[in-house]
Amino acid sequence: MVRGHVTTTPDGEDPTVALRRAERRRADRDVIADDAPREGVDIIRPVERAVIVGMGLPGRDEAEVTASLDELERLIDTAGGVVVARATQRRGHPDPATYVGGGKIDELRALAEAHDADAVILDDELSPAQQRTLEERIRRKVLDRTIVILDIFAQHAASREGRLQVELAQLTYLLPRLRGWGQALSRQAGGRTAGGAGIGGRGPGETQLEVDRRRLMRRITAIRRELAGSARVRAVKAARRQRSGLPVVALVGYTNAGKSSLLRRLTGADVLVEDRLFATLDPALRRLRLGDGREVGLSDTVGFVRKLPHGLVEAFRSTLEETADADLLLHVVDAADPQALVQLDAVREVLAEIGAAEVPEVVVLNQVDRADALTLADLEHAVRASRHAEPVRTSAVTGEGVDALLSRVAAELPDERRTVDVLLPHARADLVARVHREGRVVRVEHAAEGTTLRAEVGPALAARLLAAGTPVADAVDVSGSNAAR
Repeated sequence: MVRGHVTTTPDGEDPTVALRRAERRRADRDVIADDAPREGVDIIRPVERAVIVGMGLPGRDEAEVTASLDELERLIDTAGGVVVARATQRRGHPDPATYVGGGKIDELRALAEAHDADAVILDDELSPAQQRTLEERIRRKVLDRTIVILDIFAQHAASREGRLQVELAQLTYLLPRLRGWGQALSRQAGGRTAGGAGIGGRGPGETQLEVDRRRLMRRITAIRRELAGSARVRAVKAARRQRSGLPVVALVGYTNAGKSSLLRRLTGADVLVEDRLFATLDPALRRLRLGDGREVGLSDTVGFVRKLPHGLVEAFRSTLEETADADLLLHVVDAADPQALVQLDAVREVLAEIGAAEVPEVVVLNQVDRADALTLADLEHAVRASRHAEPVRTSAVTGEGVDALLSRVAAELPDERRTVDVLLPHARADLVARVHREGRVVRVEHAAEGTTLRAEVGPALAARLLAAGTPVADAVDVSGSNAAR
């Protein structure tokens, strides 16, 4: 069932008791009224059966509309709902008041009644006014693609930061949709507007709507403050990685393209692998050793999707911006998906939005074991033409192409290692272990005075070794050419 949750207000109160009480009086027009930021409380009531609606606008052909509706159906399935009917409409532009035309509203109401649907879900984001008008005329709950995606994120967020990011996106979406319920909630008036009462005609305070809005704003501010603190912690960790010389490779791509499966295949990491949209929300960083002995950090990121809500990108911006700081992007594409090129472009749009468009990129055509040869060849040709680079074929299931991918990563990352010859005292066994962990040991000799090493290491570690030990003959290849290899 489609649902989401938000946490309690700082004072632990429910700011929309009056809204929910009014909703119960209007049960025949079941609307999004459970607006309270309370943990464990659904923003929307459970949706079991849904009618989905797609809009064919100029520039969208029928195949694209169908593919987008197919994806919406998968989103609803992931959220726990079931699609009982579909409807499409072709228009030159959306109706400003209702998004769909008047005749279509009657059709949707009849369709929902015929299939006993709980909700009508549109494939595009609705304005608060459009949503309210459609609910009143269809007499069913009306949702949009955005709230379904937010609900899935709410179900899958595991870390404290992930839950806060989802809550921020939910509250940002919810804020403009708060609305009063007529005179029952009005508690203030004044002057000539107070029915002629004049002075003394003012109510005892703010309207409930204003109280709700202020509490939501306070909660949003508190979440942003906490997320800013998390961003500072990540910045410190990133600076530490840079000082250590550890390059970072980020896995990016459309949701369910197989990024987590590929991460597990490459590193053996025990990460969640599930055939569900947005199964990964919390970034994971694992160490990966390349064929030339270098180590890199391999990061798994949240998957993208067409029409990804802007508020969600903003909420996850601090996490997504780590992608922009990566040394290399592995853009994972599901080669077996008929919409692979459309998905590739959708990911590139989000990367541009977060400032990662200029990061070097390798396109990884994953799941080739499920793709037919002709489709795969056409996809490769299109990637070469548009990206001016050779894609890499892989299969996270069979392991096909993994060695080629590792070789490509090694070739794409600049090798800044230096060859160092140094004698380390026995007291610095920690540095010896670090060289074995982070570098490539060419020769090691143990003697009474200490350990003599010849190793290829990054610039930062090379400086640490020379400071802690004694250089030996031909101590350092300062050119970084790795002549000892």
